This record gives sequence, structure tokens and C-alpha cells, in this order.
Amino acid sequence: MKAISLHSIIPVRVEPKESAEQSTQILFGETCTIVEQIPRWNRVKLDLDGQEGWVDSKMISPMAKEEYASYVADYSKAAYVLYPIAYAVSANNGQTIPLTAGTRLPQYQNGQFQILGVSFRIDPSMVIEKPLQMNEQNFIQTVRFFLNVPYLWGGKNALGMDCSGFTQTILGLFGKHILRNASEQATQGRKIASLTKAKAGDLVFFSHYEREEQEDKITHVGILLDAQRVVHCSGRVKVEKIDNTGIFSIEQASNDCPNGQYTHRLLQIRRYM
Repeated sequence: MKAISLHSIIPVRVEPKESAEQSTQILFGETCTIVEQIPRWNRVKLDLDGQEGWVDSKMISPMAKEEYASYVADYSKAAYVLYPIAYAVSANNGQTIPLTAGTRLPQYQNGQFQILGVSFRIDPSMVIEKPLQMNEQNFIQTVRFFLNVPYLWGGKNALGMDCSGFTQTILGLFGKHILRNASEQATQGRKIASLTKAKAGDLVFFSHYEREEQEDKITHVGILLDAQRVVHCSGRVKVEKIDNTGIFSIEQASNDCPNGQYTHRLLQIRRYM
């Protein structure tokens, strides 16, 4: 059975209980397949990236086959929320729904969109009607919207996101829909040999610098601004220095390392655009 989110954000959990770890989130308008049902909980598989987990059954809305087919057929007519937070107003009851960047708006036209027969209004200045064109100006401007968004494990919205939720959201605004986790994202795109051959928008993958036993395991991802700077979500979305060794953080300065220290070891670079 297919279902859709009509809530701003739905947490997806690794176990069917409220206290369980959040693995990802479902945004407004995203669809999924219900693969298992138990009292109060549904195990779902997200159509966007194949992630699976448990959601509170009352937070998703089942879709008939005809509804789902019609909804998917209109994907090409969808627009996207560009800014971190925008507000949609239901034409049915006047309720306001906060929407986060990357949220898909089906059947969008002139500040209005529809979902399952319900019309919504939204400020057109908060919306892009087609994916952004990848150039340095667009990329840097878009990244700036997300600076200082706090880190949240499993998050992919402008009030909290993890490293791969950040990269998935940013590339999605440029029309590139990638997998959810850093290790999965590293299987996509085209490998770039070195920072000297890299460009803005390339993803860079890392291990944690202090964990020598996991030095070859991808545990972190960011996006290059240029060959010397990376934007990534670690504590918060921020810009830091990068070189062939990895990310060098001046925030990690200490008595032993007064100028800062390496926090992540560079493993590979990949291009998706």
C-alpha cells in the first residue's frame, strides 16, 4: 500500500517506539510504501531513496492506486521550496503548514499547488519552479541559506539535519536526487582524482580523523565550495578548511593545538552534476 506525508516532517525510527533512534525523516508530499503494519506503527520504505523504518501510523495518509499513479504522473509539474522555511496555507480550512527547503509542491502554478485534491497557497518568492542551474553563484547562495542549521541525527530539514541529509537536500534543489547515507552516496556519481581537479558542488567523503581503526570507513560527507573550503554539517552547518589530508577546524584549537586540528580524514571526491 502506498502512503503520503501531509505533515511538515515525520520522523522515521529504527524501532516502532517513540524513544527509538531517528534514522531519517519524511517531508510533506513525500510518498512511501507500507511494508508492515502493527498496532500504532507502520514500517515503510521511502520512494525517494529506499530508506526503511517505522513511522507512527496516524502521521501518514494511505493512497489508492489511482491517487498514487496520478500524483507520480504530476512529478514533472512540481516545484520546490527553496528557502529554509516557507508557509503554505490550506484553501480548505485556512490552516498554516510550515514547509522546509526541498519540499516538493505538486501541480504548482502561480503561488498555488494541490495535493490529493486540497489546494494550498504559498509565497511564490519562496519557490523554484524547476531545479536550480548548477553554477558557482547559485550554489554559494543556496548553501548560505543553511549555514548554522544545527546537527540532528537523521534530520533533513532546516531546523536540524545530519551531514548526509544536508548533502541530499542541497543536491536535490539542483535536480540531483541521491541516496540518504554518506556511505551510500559514495557509491553514486563519478569519482574525482584530487582536490586540484574538483569544483564547487562536488561531494567529499571522510572518516573521523581520531578513529584510526576506522580510517578507511566513510562516516561523513560535505560539499566543496572550492579546493580549499568545504561546507558540511558537524555540530552545525559551517564552512571549514580542507586539504589533501582532510578537514582542518580552527574551532578545535586547544593548548596542544593552538591553531586548530584535523577532524576528518579525506577519503574520496565524487561529482554528480
